[in-house]
Amino acid sequence: MAEPIKLVLYVAGETPKSLAAIRNLEKICADHLAGKYKVEVVDLKKSPQLAREHGIVAIPTLVKELPVPIRKIIGDLSDTPKVLVHLSVEGA
Repeated sequence: MAEPIKLVLYVAGETPKSLAAIRNLEKICADHLAGKYKVEVVDLKKSPQLAREHGIVAIPTLVKELPVPIRKIIGDLSDTPKVLVHLSVEGA
């Protein structure tokens, strides 16, 4: 069995772009990754030190941590085909 895709979405509070990124990621996971992913949402307003520790330079940023290689996607994730290619999801 393939290991689940581990995704971390870095946002900053409840800005329109952050909320759009969360919605778009939820839809992408439901439509293309059902049962094959783990998602963590990190609010950098609550934990700003994590931006430096994890090399986050823009928000929202989606980081695919597993499987390697690590990939970062900046933006609201509205371009689903581009996100799927970056996540290396088959059928993108």
